[in-house]
Amino acid sequence: MPELPEMENYRTLLSEHILDKLITGVVVNREKTINTSADVFVSELTGNRIIFVERRAKHLIFHLANGKRLVLHLMLGGMLFWGTEDERPDRTTQVELQFGDHILFFIGLRLGYLHLMTSKETEAAMADLGPEPLDRRMNLERFASLLKGRRGTLKTTLVNQHIIAGIGNCYSDEIAFAASLRPSSKTQNIASSPELTERLYHAMQSVLREAASEGGYMEMPLMQGDTKTGKFDEQCRVYDREGEACPRCGGTIERVEITGKKAFFCPNCQHEA
Repeated sequence: MPELPEMENYRTLLSEHILDKLITGVVVNREKTINTSADVFVSELTGNRIIFVERRAKHLIFHLANGKRLVLHLMLGGMLFWGTEDERPDRTTQVELQFGDHILFFIGLRLGYLHLMTSKETEAAMADLGPEPLDRRMNLERFASLLKGRRGTLKTTLVNQHIIAGIGNCYSDEIAFAASLRPSSKTQNIASSPELTERLYHAMQSVLREAASEGGYMEMPLMQGDTKTGKFDEQCRVYDREGEACPRCGGTIERVEITGKKAFFCPNCQHEA
């Protein structure tokens, strides 16, 4: 599932191509993907413009010229592609936004959605999300306060969107590796140690910043000629690397299940807190 770095990469790249361009047509191939009738959706968007693209956690929020918002959550298997009709990907599309001779294709939204909302509805939909890990207001002190009183494992804490927004399976494992902590470590043990808390905080910052700057781990380019999207995939240290050698110590990376979620780690250089 796309996480903060993937959505931030999409936000950055799309902002270079779609802002203030007239939406000349809309195609809805799967009405369950949207939250209105297809007729209303098409009518609201045709002739409109996207004036700003915002990312909140794993969502993209397209701000429309008429004050409304398009809220996108790709969920598992969702992705985007920007191109002409001749460049159309060989994939089923659920929604297409046409901007003259270019189209923004929404692909794989069987679990994801693209909802048309008012600004108040958007705020309400995002109200339960935790703070952004890369927000300028996020510092070590605030991070420590988020962990204080929490129980459970490091893995489940990092992927809990109500605590910190935007981290999922991949980056929780990469952050745990960067902090030399096992994903099964107890959050309360980390919270009680200023040294471990600081190590985890800096690991979270460095991993997410690096991944976002390297285009995340999504495999499909956003457009023809896009060499950035997915570049971080080859740089993942432990995620989806079961049986491979640890890049830090040479140990063998293992996969375990933690409360129903897969987790990858090196048992040799990652330690239990």
